[in-house]
Amino acid sequence: MEEPRTRPADRAVTRFGIVGFGLHAVRRLMPGFSASREAVVTALSRRDEQRARQSAAEYGIPHWFSGAAALCELPEVDAVLVTTPNSAHLPDVLTALRYGKPVLVEKPMGMNAGECRQMVAAAEAAGVLLGVAQVFRFTHSLNRIRAMIRAGDVGEPLFARCDFSYPGLRHARSWIGKREISGGGPVMDVGIHCVDALRYLLEQEVTHVAAFARFDHNWPEVEAAATLGLRFQSGVLATISVSARAEYRTPVEIVGTSGAIRADDGLTVDRPITIELRRGGELVRREEVNNQDAYARQVDAFARAVRSFEPFPAPGHDGIRNQNVLDAAYRSLQTSRIEEVGKP
Repeated sequence: MEEPRTRPADRAVTRFGIVGFGLHAVRRLMPGFSASREAVVTALSRRDEQRARQSAAEYGIPHWFSGAAALCELPEVDAVLVTTPNSAHLPDVLTALRYGKPVLVEKPMGMNAGECRQMVAAAEAAGVLLGVAQVFRFTHSLNRIRAMIRAGDVGEPLFARCDFSYPGLRHARSWIGKREISGGGPVMDVGIHCVDALRYLLEQEVTHVAAFARFDHNWPEVEAAATLGLRFQSGVLATISVSARAEYRTPVEIVGTSGAIRADDGLTVDRPITIELRRGGELVRREEVNNQDAYARQVDAFARAVRSFEPFPAPGHDGIRNQNVLDAAYRSLQTSRIEEVGKP
């Protein structure tokens, strides 16, 4: 059992303002901040002023606003966490950067790689930290699998798979089905997690993408499900299947020349995950890990990066690289061809 995450009295605490305090903040971010050792929430913004006031009262957050600019002006905010719908990421991030605030922006970083490059350029010009909230980089499951690959447990990786499905029609974020707000369906929403997970595990970049999708009447503007085929720099071949119609599932698998690693729900924070190593069809090792502290680990890592103690594991440039892969996937859906991934 892990030690409880307590906040030492003598440790500096980074004060966050959450822009776009909605379902994700309630369900994931606030429990993460509650378990954090090095971060607190001192301000929030919501478009609806009454809801902003109610949320602040419910969570004991001292400052509330109906817009990003007023929140970013506040001296009691050391860093900004942008969790607005995808189409608002660019203006909200640029607003925070104009006020000199370090920004952690939810995935996907932008609507396309061009927006991501704008954010990175603005952050570099301002000399301000910009990170992407790719929370699974902070999970014990992915970090354990990464260590196993590095240790040669599967030999040379040949194939990889990462899938992510969830019942999107029952999800409160109805804007996912509106292209002008979301930028796409489950490829944008959760495919980004799969792309980032595989890049993180294999420690190399995607060079080519081929994509197939299916659509339905519920979300006529965006895909309901899709499968992506990826080729990595070393020649590793990977598949990603995503759906907003199936039940929740997030299997991760790496197959190499001398073994295979599998975690049936490798990308989950809600329950323990079993990681299995197999060779010659036989189970060699089984380990259980729990990712329940991933959101706390993420904000603590950003808090330390803000104070220059260490680099943040998911910098803005990774947002560009991930989005380049998604852009290539959407081009492939249009052209029915294998598409080359653009340069960062």
